[in-house]
Amino acid sequence: MARVLGRALLAAASLLAGCAEMPMSPPKPTIANAAKLRGGDPTIGPVALGQFTLDAAQPASLDKGVSIRSNMVRSPVEGSFAQYLRETLRVELQSAGLLDAHSDAVITGTLLDSTVDAPVGKGKAALAARFVVTRAGTVRYDRALRTEASWDSPFIGVSAIPQAAGQYEALYRKLVGTLLDDAAFRTAVAKQ
Repeated sequence: MARVLGRALLAAASLLAGCAEMPMSPPKPTIANAAKLRGGDPTIGPVALGQFTLDAAQPASLDKGVSIRSNMVRSPVEGSFAQYLRETLRVELQSAGLLDAHSDAVITGTLLDSTVDAPVGKGKAALAARFVVTRAGTVRYDRALRTEASWDSPFIGVSAIPQAAGQYEALYRKLVGTLLDDAAFRTAVAKQ
């Protein structure tokens, strides 16, 4: 009995301190962001997507992965969080019928911050990016946007790690929603 109990405790400890690679889910369109794209004032017109990159002042590791209790969360899009942000915006625009590679309104982005902290107690995550809209070569919008999340982070890693990863992943959809809510952005990409 003691041997079985010892093995069970060892297995539980390995789950708590395990080290694994955790890919994020591929971005999918959301009902909330679809409503923002299809409604509101002014009406958003067709847009193209340009390059999304990591801010040159940030270490390359910021774009490659975030650690959650020794588990590494990675982007399934070219192994890059900047590209994951671009893809999140792309699927939202495409689902609303607003993605047009030939549009004179082009959105580019720069990843500025990407963090997750999931200790026992209070977990928190943050995501920030600068979005730029050019129209016919002229900058019409240039703004850094940030979004954050906080949650109760349990002691048990098997619960805490997926919860933190889910909170972090949701920030990409939330940041896109923040962009779509910005009146200056909507004006820059308004239907003409």
